[in-house]
Amino acid sequence: MTSATNSVGRTGLWRLVTGAHAHERRVLLIAFVYFFCVLAAYYVLRPVRDQFSAAVGSTNLWQFWTGTFIVTLALAPVFGAMVARYRREVFVPAVNLFAVACLALFIPAFAAEDAIGVRLLGTIFYIWLSVFSLFVVSVFWSFMADVFDSGQARRLFPVIAVGGTLGAVAGPTIAALLPIRTLLLIAIGLMLVATVCAWMVSAWSRLHPNRERSLAASDGAASDHDVIGGSIWSGLLQTLRSPFLRRMAALMVLGDAVGTVAYVLAADYIKLHYADAEARKTVYAHIDLVTNLLQLGLQLSVTRLLMLRWGPAVTLVAAAATKVIALVATVFVGPAAVLPMLVATRSSFYGIGKPAADSLYARADRELRYKGKNVIDTAVWRFGDVVVSVAMKGLYGIGIGVAGFALLSTIAAALEGVFGWRSAHSRELRDEDVDAVDVPNDAPRES
Repeated sequence: MTSATNSVGRTGLWRLVTGAHAHERRVLLIAFVYFFCVLAAYYVLRPVRDQFSAAVGSTNLWQFWTGTFIVTLALAPVFGAMVARYRREVFVPAVNLFAVACLALFIPAFAAEDAIGVRLLGTIFYIWLSVFSLFVVSVFWSFMADVFDSGQARRLFPVIAVGGTLGAVAGPTIAALLPIRTLLLIAIGLMLVATVCAWMVSAWSRLHPNRERSLAASDGAASDHDVIGGSIWSGLLQTLRSPFLRRMAALMVLGDAVGTVAYVLAADYIKLHYADAEARKTVYAHIDLVTNLLQLGLQLSVTRLLMLRWGPAVTLVAAAATKVIALVATVFVGPAAVLPMLVATRSSFYGIGKPAADSLYARADRELRYKGKNVIDTAVWRFGDVVVSVAMKGLYGIGIGVAGFALLSTIAAALEGVFGWRSAHSRELRDEDVDAVDVPNDAPRES
């Protein structure tokens, strides 16, 4: 009796904390570890990249971002071809293993830094890491949206996001303590673990198919494991044709506008106050650490509450409102508020807005989920970087300062809330599987 009572108690506690049913516990843990490894690998390397941006200053950042955008745009059809021709069990691990291969090549490159040149190596590494982060994270969330239905997404995505945030906390902590070559090896190990997790999640999904798409498949639609097919350019075409994807693209550009302005202002502030490369790397590591701890707090409290009770529409508006508050404060305080504003807007974007936005794709069809989402999360995002950084260069020339940029960003953040609300109510999305949010039955669902 006592043993049974304890078991029920543990089940109830697990359900209360995570929102997961019994058959979802294993896959939730695997997805948690998967996202932890992906973001830990990125944040281990990010301070190395960001110190280059502070070294060159904001007026030259557009060159980094233009290069990143060109490479991202060139890779979009390659990714589209993989999605069109291979099952997700192949192309998801392939993206991760390609990242591992590139990291292995950077080890001898950093050893030959003097021969290659700091600026050339820095440019290549900056562009590669920026592209790596976009594709790997985008593929992760597309994969999660493919495995889980919309009800599961509302319950489980905030918890999975916590795994990524813990990785984002661990990454800069490690980066502040170890040399670059060791960091590369650690990132390789993390991405290999992530690849194993991807295979394990896919194996689980075969035993517990997505209920929404299983029902659709019974009516003749493709199943979760079928090759998606379509043109390698269809992601770009879909983004132009689909009202939902156009709104999501606008949401991304507006969010990126706020993030890019904050990043550029912070780069100038850090360049002015920290002349040494190691000091700049450490400052960026500390910024990442504080940001990600705040992000973790938001995911454990605000995001999960908003997603479960009111859904992604209200959650996206709340994320935008948080940014507006931080930006308005910067308008009045000035340069001293730049770094806190960067922390607040970034933690709001990743801690509240991103899990809500990614959950919407669980209600979209598979080609939109992989191809359209990937274009938005990569090419559209980096296009926004280029446009905003070039615009800032021009506005700097006519005397716009911190307060002016913060005011313009406030307008962008407010519009972000509008597009977030409209995206969540797009007609192209299936109705949410409300039963899957609250149903107490812990047995596996019928396919």
